[in-house]
Amino acid sequence: MFQTVLNHGAVGESTFRETYQKAYRYMLLSRVLDEKFASLYRAGKIHGGVFLGRGQEALSVSIGMVLRRGDVFAPLIRDGAGRLAFGEPILDAVRTYLGSPLGPMRARDGNVHRGRPKEGLLPMISHLGAMISVVNGVLLARRFSGDTEAIGAASIGDGATSTGAVHEALNQAAVEKLPVIVVVANNQYAYSTPNERQFACHNLADRAAGYGIDSLTIDGTDLELCLKTLARVADAARAGRGPQLVVANLLRLCGHGEHDDANYVLAKLKASPLGRDCLKAAEEELQCRNWADANMIAAWRAEAVQKVEEAIAMVQREPGPDPFKETWCAMSSKHLSEGMGELG
Repeated sequence: MFQTVLNHGAVGESTFRETYQKAYRYMLLSRVLDEKFASLYRAGKIHGGVFLGRGQEALSVSIGMVLRRGDVFAPLIRDGAGRLAFGEPILDAVRTYLGSPLGPMRARDGNVHRGRPKEGLLPMISHLGAMISVVNGVLLARRFSGDTEAIGAASIGDGATSTGAVHEALNQAAVEKLPVIVVVANNQYAYSTPNERQFACHNLADRAAGYGIDSLTIDGTDLELCLKTLARVADAARAGRGPQLVVANLLRLCGHGEHDDANYVLAKLKASPLGRDCLKAAEEELQCRNWADANMIAAWRAEAVQKVEEAIAMVQREPGPDPFKETWCAMSSKHLSEGMGELG
């Protein structure tokens, strides 16, 4: 898994430049992969849903970048960049979407409910608010086994904050002083329900005081701010300061899924700073600081496209599940459980 240190009080500009470049490249790879999935979906090659992270890559990648080997990450449907930064192979995503039995979910899921729990990457639960309590459970188990080094991160959206599961999990995390970072991607809509129909508080971060936990609100389209903020709260969690809540304001630049045209998103939001494309903003920042030029960025994009095309071509040559041989038993069955064979 990717591991980096972002203690900006001690790290110089050259080190942060490398971190920023690496984060941008994960964002770019995630965007290219998303675009390929969308194309395959429209061509009828992917069944089920396809959910893109367009507009949320800066926040997502920052979560994956600050986590270390041994930590726990519970990503959501728009966390492709964070997954890649945390160490998920491209093949895991491609095999899951295309239904290959060689993937981590053995062709038992059509889109994003994939993971490698033994490596700390948790498969997503569609009841999105439930993921915080899962991270809590893993961290408690680690604590009981004597592991005091690991921290966890759970991604949720603004809509998930309206669920009872989030309240219970935040309360538990606060009482147990668990080292969990809860990252709320406030993309202004719970599917098509706008913020004003979800909650009446001025800012979701205001809720943290009721649980007795620390909170921060940031611009989720600013890669540097996301990287530095997530690094700071990760340090706080590792230092024993308990749960950390980060609310990032942004806008998803696509529908809830590829089946959704997002015609309910207000034009004034799209034209506001919330509607800024974080990938383009990061690219402009790289060039402004002379950390990359147009040729270098074009080379990175070409490399990302090649990686994605090679992964797609490989998986498309793999056989699908055979209904005459498949037992369709649960993933917990011995021959399917994690660690019972190479995933590639």
